[in-house]
Amino acid sequence: MLAERDRSRRPLAVVGRDPRASGEMLEAAVVAGLTSAGADAVRVGVLPTPAVAFLVGELGADLGVMISASHNPMPDNGIKLFAAGGHKLPDAVEGAVEDGLDVAADRPTGPAIGRVRDLPDAGARYRDHLLAVTPAPLSGLRVVVDCAHGAASAVAPDAYRRAGADVVALHAEPDGLNINDGVGSTHTGPLRAAVRAHGADLGIAHDGDADRCLAVDATGAEVDGDQIMAVLAVAMREAGELATDTLVATVMSNLGLHLAMRAAGITVRTTAVGDRYVLEELREGGFSLGGEQSGHVVMPRYSTTGDGLLTALRLMARMAATRRSLAELAAIVTPLPQVLENVRVADKAAVAASAAVREAVEKAEVELGGSGRVLLRPSGTEQLVRVMVEAPTAEQAKATAGRLAQVVAGVS
Repeated sequence: MLAERDRSRRPLAVVGRDPRASGEMLEAAVVAGLTSAGADAVRVGVLPTPAVAFLVGELGADLGVMISASHNPMPDNGIKLFAAGGHKLPDAVEGAVEDGLDVAADRPTGPAIGRVRDLPDAGARYRDHLLAVTPAPLSGLRVVVDCAHGAASAVAPDAYRRAGADVVALHAEPDGLNINDGVGSTHTGPLRAAVRAHGADLGIAHDGDADRCLAVDATGAEVDGDQIMAVLAVAMREAGELATDTLVATVMSNLGLHLAMRAAGITVRTTAVGDRYVLEELREGGFSLGGEQSGHVVMPRYSTTGDGLLTALRLMARMAATRRSLAELAAIVTPLPQVLENVRVADKAAVAASAAVREAVEKAEVELGGSGRVLLRPSGTEQLVRVMVEAPTAEQAKATAGRLAQVVAGVS
């Protein structure tokens, strides 16, 4: 279904995975399913999600399959699909795939079945692509990279070393069971300590499939996705690479990012939460940089999806080119205190339609003026409403969020 193609040849699929133990079984099952349906499969082994997306385009494949549960614990697993060119699937196509799961299909036999091959140089191809788009050598930088015992455990330290950095690899010994176990982008404590212990210039934290990147500066202070995007946006604007001087971010990005970009003459376009919406906006508007506070950063000129290694290389290249510390560069953004309250409700729709909630939000926005903001967002999977408030002080943010949460909870 995904491989709309010239029927004169068999479709080609690229299959990769992260190191978790269940990925071995799922890889075998996916490859068996593809070949039994008449598609050829190329196994690329343990590689980051963005590497699989890149290889789909590089090999002219019809689809890509990445077996990973990203930053989730080891027992979890999942499958990400990429269409031709390495792009994520639109909602309509995903729906069609789900609808087709229960539809019986003819299975080829004899020479019409698909074949399987491995691509031994898959990691090297991806690494060389990253190095080719890194704008400056990283000479003089010492970096600690936390690989989360995940998919980037081999390729990330190698790429950073070849780009010129002095690399300390942390949590880069996956055994199939230890992925994301108290390490990586969701647990930056060990990285912060390692950066200080090794006297490094910065630390880079990846998640299990390395489609995102967070950082810490030389003091161990965390640098989030908003700050990383701001640094890259300014660098790309100076290089003439920032299309229409526009950055794409989600509604969850801190107001501090918006204020910093406004001061730098850069427009921020906002989308719903989720990297798929950032990608859609990037494609539709022809923009060149977007991402999320969580560290998913997309640069369509170089990657079709969030790429943690590409992000890290471009961030370090900016440090090397300017000879400025990460703390100095990240200081362009002054994050406003942010408070998030998860309010369990009986009916999310009733909250959205409530005049009392609307009036409470309007009153809070008047009180905050242009120095803060309010965002109410229903959970996509639970009867919860998320109340987010940003304000000049933590006390004001907490008090405002508390009042709004009470109004939301009172809606029957």
